[in-house]
Amino acid sequence: MNPMLGQLQPYPFERLRQLFEGVCADPAYRPISLGIGEPKHPTPAFIAHALNQSANRIPSGLAGYPATAGETGLRAAFTTWLKSRYSLELDPATQVLPVNGSREALFAFAQTVVDSRPASNGCGSGTAPLVICPNPFYQIYEGAALLAGAQPWFVAADPARNFAQDWDSVPVEVWSRTQLLFVCSPGNPTGAVMPLAEWEKLFVLSDRFGFAIASDECYSEIYFRDEPPLGGLEAAATLGRADFKNLMSFTSLSKRSNVPGMRSGFVAGDANLIKQFLLYRTYHGSAMSPVVQAASIAAWADEDHVIANRAMYRNKFARVTPILSSVVDVALPDAGFYLWAKVHGSDTDFARELFALYNVTVLPGSYLAREVHGVNPGAQRIRMALVAETAECEEAAQRIVQFVKSRI
Repeated sequence: MNPMLGQLQPYPFERLRQLFEGVCADPAYRPISLGIGEPKHPTPAFIAHALNQSANRIPSGLAGYPATAGETGLRAAFTTWLKSRYSLELDPATQVLPVNGSREALFAFAQTVVDSRPASNGCGSGTAPLVICPNPFYQIYEGAALLAGAQPWFVAADPARNFAQDWDSVPVEVWSRTQLLFVCSPGNPTGAVMPLAEWEKLFVLSDRFGFAIASDECYSEIYFRDEPPLGGLEAAATLGRADFKNLMSFTSLSKRSNVPGMRSGFVAGDANLIKQFLLYRTYHGSAMSPVVQAASIAAWADEDHVIANRAMYRNKFARVTPILSSVVDVALPDAGFYLWAKVHGSDTDFARELFALYNVTVLPGSYLAREVHGVNPGAQRIRMALVAETAECEEAAQRIVQFVKSRI
């Protein structure tokens, strides 16, 4: 058995299940979950139609093995969207690849780029390479690092600076052992967007120490400001890095198009990294179904449904955030569909009591972070995923208000 499996921590939702074990929620309230970031808005009908149409076509439906690199039309759909969204010109043959959702790709990428051999990884005999992760963070980053034979190194976010990562706090000796850096912008759970100056700092560090950057951008199309979030590839091009050296961007249709069950996304960036990632994926057996490819082409080509989806989130957050801000420290994020609220006392006690008394599920912030130097940056915070319909989210917010007032 792979010994690294023993280092994996329970997933946040398993910890939440354990937290609620033995708790009987008040049956007077219907259950409302703000715990899991799973899109609940309706899937656009044209995407479902494209799925059905493709499945009925033979052999382009299900009768043939798909290529790991994807169909030419799919890769062209990626680059067309990148040009429309970011004004970028990428080669569909060498700079993009389809993936089965950003989650599996983020994990697989770590297995591709991390060299855990002591004699060749530049870290010294018996010293594991490092993978730097934001903190709080998406737990896949940690698991991907561990199972690649590396150790995760967590960089805390600063609430006083819109949850920006304190990259200056990372010692030189840590950067020198780093082979991969995970960033998430817009961030999960904070919703913060990295500015150009922060990207420039990371590119300088990447050039100096040679590590790859995996930019998780799955929330990029849900935003609340007038200007869309800056992407990693966009930042690189702006700074004159048109070859996207050591940079890979990961994006997905799940949140953008409300199709989490379709498991469809793509990676884009450094052609040299793409070449090696394709080799890994060829052996890994992670080709996208032709049926999903056809629906993905349709989804990436349409922006009307994305605009409508974004408008629903904007309306929802505009109505829910003021309700919650009357009792907890919370504000509209830059982007994403989470509210990252500060609460009084223990975040786990808050979540457990809220569930018991008002049948509302939220995720304790400490489950989304790791303690470093005695501090867990997620402590005394909760993450609320506003993925359900507006009325349900408003009802949950009103219950939270009642709950907080009852604790005073």
